[in-house]
Amino acid sequence: MTEHDLTSRPTVTERDARRVAFGAFVGTALEWYDFFLFGTAASLVFNRLFFVSGNPAAATAGAFATFAVGFLARPVGGILFGHLGDRIGRRTCLIVTVVMIGVVTGLIGLLPTYVDIGVAAPVLLTALRLLQGIAVGGEWGGAVTLAVEHAPPEKRGRYAAMPQVGSPIGTLLSSGAFLVVALLPPEDFDAWGWRLPFLAAFPLLLVALYLRRRVEESPLFAQLLAEDARASSPVLEVVRRAWPALLVGAGTAFLGVGGFYLVTTFVISYATAELGVPRSLILTATLVAAAVEIVVLLVGGRLGERFGAARVTVVGGIASALGALPMFWLIDTTNAVLVILAVTVGVALLSIPYAVSGDLLAHLFPARLRYSGIALAANVAGVASGFVPLAATGTLALAGGSSWGPGLLLVVIALITTLTALAAPRLYVRS
Repeated sequence: MTEHDLTSRPTVTERDARRVAFGAFVGTALEWYDFFLFGTAASLVFNRLFFVSGNPAAATAGAFATFAVGFLARPVGGILFGHLGDRIGRRTCLIVTVVMIGVVTGLIGLLPTYVDIGVAAPVLLTALRLLQGIAVGGEWGGAVTLAVEHAPPEKRGRYAAMPQVGSPIGTLLSSGAFLVVALLPPEDFDAWGWRLPFLAAFPLLLVALYLRRRVEESPLFAQLLAEDARASSPVLEVVRRAWPALLVGAGTAFLGVGGFYLVTTFVISYATAELGVPRSLILTATLVAAAVEIVVLLVGGRLGERFGAARVTVVGGIASALGALPMFWLIDTTNAVLVILAVTVGVALLSIPYAVSGDLLAHLFPARLRYSGIALAANVAGVASGFVPLAATGTLALAGGSSWGPGLLLVVIALITTLTALAAPRLYVRS
């Protein structure tokens, strides 16, 4: 059986590579808009309207637990779409995932609340979150694989970073949407305003679907298909033969995903519920951070081309560990400028390894296993990441309400990414 790598692919023009990267970016932006929207709503809406309780802390924990359910479902999506992506093609799977998450998100905007249907409300919300997680579990790995396999070898870092840019765009769209509806009177916000960002997923889906349908299949996969060089059971082969790469890949992706949810989803809840920071201020901070993150991701992709993805990941991990506690100290001041600065710098630092995550993971798996390998590694990290806001809430309680608890949790996450990135080059496949 012929083993393909990143340098043996058929020639692709840079114009085609740009079109594919843009299509991957747009679809990923919609996916992350939908997924991040749930995280923001968990902090501001679901804890009050779906998890009604006399104990606010218990209601928030229930909302965050539902948030985490989406991450538990992501490996299912990674397994399902990873297998299909390495067997029938990357493009087909990416069309299915973008439709699936767009429809599910719109349906969340139509759900009755606890007051309307009782316990069925959080049950239905959890079910839709599971479907969201399955779709996202198959999305990112496919988008990165498609972008990498179309990219010129010397420019792989910048093209692999394009699906990553979908993350801050999704944050900008989701936080911006909630910032607008948060301006409504509280009674209108609770009655119907919070639904509007979810319902917007329907028209956004039409745009994303149009652009994604124009994306061509990976020429490298077409070559694998023509030569009958596909793996018969790619997911099983990754688990059995490439498990060290799978674990290392998950570790390198942990900070970019788990750290992000700590600095955004948890901090939104912490700042508003514990410190009394206005919702508009903390949402503004996430908007500014997302805008800066776009620049960091684009620059980080270029740095990965020059210095290597693993080295850039190590630098970002160390910087994030050093900045974790100072970030929370600034947030604790509740000063508007310092809060925005803290969230922006925190997101920027953890975005350094996130910028090169796709490039690094692509190095760890051969083409015949790449979709499955990348999807599984990212989603193993995603499972742990889904519980980060819940864990941060627990560390806050253990620390007696002091922010050093979640701050130290961020340090641990950053060090895990740093150590696994140091080990990653030893597992690279030829590229």
